[in-house]
Amino acid sequence: MNEHSETPYYIQLYDYLAKEIISGTLPGGTRLPSIRRLAGLCGISATPVELAYQQLLAEGFIASKPRSGYYVLQIHISGTSAEAAGQTLPAAEPITPRDPRRYPYDFHMSRNDFTTFPHKIWRSLYQEQLTNPDLLQYGDPQGEPALRASIATYLRQFRGLRCTADQVVIGGDQYTLCSLLCLMLKERVTRLAIEDPGYHLLPAAFKRSGYEIKPIPLEEEGLQAGKLYGSGADAVYISPSHQFPRGMAMPVAGRLALLEWARSVSGYIIEDDYDGEFRYHGRPIPALQGLVPDSPVIYMCSFAQSFTPALCIHYMVLPRELLPVYHSLRSELYLEHSASRLHQIALHYFMERGYFEKHLRRIRLLYQRKHDLLVQAVSHYFGDAAALSGQGAGFHLLLTLKQPAAGGAHELAAAAGAAGIRVTPMSYTWWDKPGSNHPEFILGFGGIAGGLIDEGIRRLAEVWLGEAFQAEGK
Repeated sequence: MNEHSETPYYIQLYDYLAKEIISGTLPGGTRLPSIRRLAGLCGISATPVELAYQQLLAEGFIASKPRSGYYVLQIHISGTSAEAAGQTLPAAEPITPRDPRRYPYDFHMSRNDFTTFPHKIWRSLYQEQLTNPDLLQYGDPQGEPALRASIATYLRQFRGLRCTADQVVIGGDQYTLCSLLCLMLKERVTRLAIEDPGYHLLPAAFKRSGYEIKPIPLEEEGLQAGKLYGSGADAVYISPSHQFPRGMAMPVAGRLALLEWARSVSGYIIEDDYDGEFRYHGRPIPALQGLVPDSPVIYMCSFAQSFTPALCIHYMVLPRELLPVYHSLRSELYLEHSASRLHQIALHYFMERGYFEKHLRRIRLLYQRKHDLLVQAVSHYFGDAAALSGQGAGFHLLLTLKQPAAGGAHELAAAAGAAGIRVTPMSYTWWDKPGSNHPEFILGFGGIAGGLIDEGIRRLAEVWLGEAFQAEGK
């Protein structure tokens, strides 16, 4: 272990073991030393070893056998000893956002890194709630008041919102909140404008509810308000702080123009701030909702990326004028809480006692390191053969291949998958042309270990650029 490195011991250990397994130096079936024994051999405490093993376990590198220990799983990768031994590689499967296959080099856009997850703190807070029998009863359909107050305080301090706890509505998933919005806006909105390309969950829910969807092509600085005036739309769905999937941030002039448009048509802006906390160079960009008092903005976010998706806590902040509509629906439909009360109250204390802010600082630094490693690797191995966009924020970059060896996006993604590399074509983010096969790919860096990024991108360039990659001597 390098005690002078800024990289934590558990990451050093994880990176070393993952590379040894991938290279075949540690073949499948190898029994790893016990946590205590390896800690003694490395001259460190048991905690870093346990964290490293847990990450290897989560990513499918090793398996745990009760009363026996940890064992290396068989990994099949092109160019490794497994291939040299004549073993048959598994057939490539379609690359989709829900692809269940495990990849040694997984650039999935929605994976998280839980190596720094505060397990002990969260377990303690959650167990505190289990002793409270009142929390086993039905809760507030709008969300626990204590958590709504914590969320409102956080949003005012760190995202620049103008809101109070009574404007916050908590739901167990995005679709639940989207469905409520569809019902709430039924008498006020007929046509929803959306970014194209963009994220389709909300517009798909609105379309199913009878709304007309109007895709607006993006320009260099995002969706332009000028295009909304002739669209007939009376609501727009946008991600202004870090557009998905293009990654641009909307300048303040564009945001103010959107607010002016909404005022002029008595419409609404639905702001998706899914990764607003994660800006790596410069200060986070404040949310659009707080730019003017009493803005006609419906703000939507969750704890899926900032904490864990397993928590199932999403939320929206409503304009005050929509609160009577929400409460009328709540009474009419006999709504109940859709997110666990135990999780909600534990999260409230996690935020109130300062743990959430510390956790955000820690993981922001972790993701920034991975972001920078990915940018450097793409620049080094692809050079002028590819372009990157969306740098500086979020959990993914958009790679556009300029000189593919052969085939379009789906063929290239399948070739990468056969080499043990998961990438996602961005074609599914188009509303008007979902069958596009242009070679643009979403490279997520959240879940992949930092030590695997450089080698993963090197292999990807080798697969895609073929002879051109070899000729450059990369």
